[in-house]
Amino acid sequence: MTKDLDFEPAGPPAAGVAERPERARLRGSLGVWGIVFIVVAAAAPLGVMGGTVPIGLGFGNGAGFPAAFAAGAIILLLFAAGFTALTPYVRNAGAFYSYIGAGLGRKTGFGAAFVALLAYTAEVIAVYGLLGGGADNLFSSWGLDVHWAFWAILACLGVAYLGHRNIDLSKRVLGVLLIAEVVIIVALDTAVFVTGGDSGLSTGFLEPSTVLSGAPGLALLFAFLGFLGFEATAVFRDEARDPDRTIPRATYTAVIVIGVFYVISTWALISAWGDQAALEVASTAPDSMLPLATERYLGTMAFHLVQALYVSSLFACVLSFHNIVTRYTFTLSNRGALPALFGKPHAKHGSPHTASAMLTVVAIVFIIGAALVGLDPANQLYAWFAGTTTVAFILLLLGTSTAVLVFFNRQRKAGQLTHSVGRAFVAPGLAVLGLVGVTILVLQNLPGLVGDSKPIAIGILCLLGAAFVGGWVLAAKRPISLE
Repeated sequence: MTKDLDFEPAGPPAAGVAERPERARLRGSLGVWGIVFIVVAAAAPLGVMGGTVPIGLGFGNGAGFPAAFAAGAIILLLFAAGFTALTPYVRNAGAFYSYIGAGLGRKTGFGAAFVALLAYTAEVIAVYGLLGGGADNLFSSWGLDVHWAFWAILACLGVAYLGHRNIDLSKRVLGVLLIAEVVIIVALDTAVFVTGGDSGLSTGFLEPSTVLSGAPGLALLFAFLGFLGFEATAVFRDEARDPDRTIPRATYTAVIVIGVFYVISTWALISAWGDQAALEVASTAPDSMLPLATERYLGTMAFHLVQALYVSSLFACVLSFHNIVTRYTFTLSNRGALPALFGKPHAKHGSPHTASAMLTVVAIVFIIGAALVGLDPANQLYAWFAGTTTVAFILLLLGTSTAVLVFFNRQRKAGQLTHSVGRAFVAPGLAVLGLVGVTILVLQNLPGLVGDSKPIAIGILCLLGAAFVGGWVLAAKRPISLE
């Protein structure tokens, strides 16, 4: 075994890695449903239904889009089996990169850490674009015409306040916003199913020819975007009650809840328009697809309500990802990979307050920059940055499942395997096969997401590659530990 692979999270540091003092820890009292609230809020149900789903329909496979959510949920449940099996052996809040490091080595783990940090920072910026555009549409309809960047920066300041304080406050805010947005979507789903939709309930997602039509790779990309952040269950390890039990339960619950919700609600939204009309409106006016369907089936008051809840959903989403990024930054700082300033919890709130402030500044700079160069907040800022995030997310899932296989194979050879063959090898092995297929499809279709521009698609991949190499080189040159 090489020194780089000599990694046991619960044991002493790897050879060549310096001893470090007791880690600073965040404080909180999150249970299963508290973590699920944060994770599902990161998935932004109303934001996905109003933004991601129409774009996925238009760019992807039209009426076959619900099948992409179903496929994503199945792959992620297989992934979760191995991910949660490894949880007791990863005693820190590093999520993906700690798991990858446990199986594939310290340097590979840190490479993955910087990919994850870049990916989730890009998602924060992306969602601010979508939120700014949504708020601009909302307030313009009320006669208040202000540039979208103003609303994005205002949201940024609100997130900064909550990110400065204890996670339990964010949990309560997210819980209220999440319940409100889920209620309105369930009401729309019910109305569509009761009335039978525009011309009967859609069956497109059950027809292979429809599912494979258009660009199924982009459909899968946007479907996975709807699950983005579910692995953050492990990021909140320090703030969870009984993490060895809470993290696995929250992970399975989050995947099942998100998957079922999106399959049913996307099916209902397509049925509300009819297969062909749904594809047309998704391609020409994606931001109006959900509000107009709500007005048709629930009335004018619901139309205005869903516009407001769409913005609040995106606020909940960006708050969740803000919390995820700041905890990645906090953990990396405590490993010596980032300046120590970002690894100190607030004395009163127990929050990663300096990491939160840093991310706020970065987001505001990008918002102002996008506004100055005239980027469209949804079709350019959001689509490009969220696309970058999703590619990285899929690659990190693939790396984590591979790490699970390697880790438990070492246990097997040492006669120390503590899990069943199905959970340690079969489920993560099937997840690897599924994720390789998804990766190939996504990479083939990636240029279509950025205006049929291969140079931009290649640039995205190069940026992610540079982040990985940067983390790998840093770990090779400095005695920093994943533990």
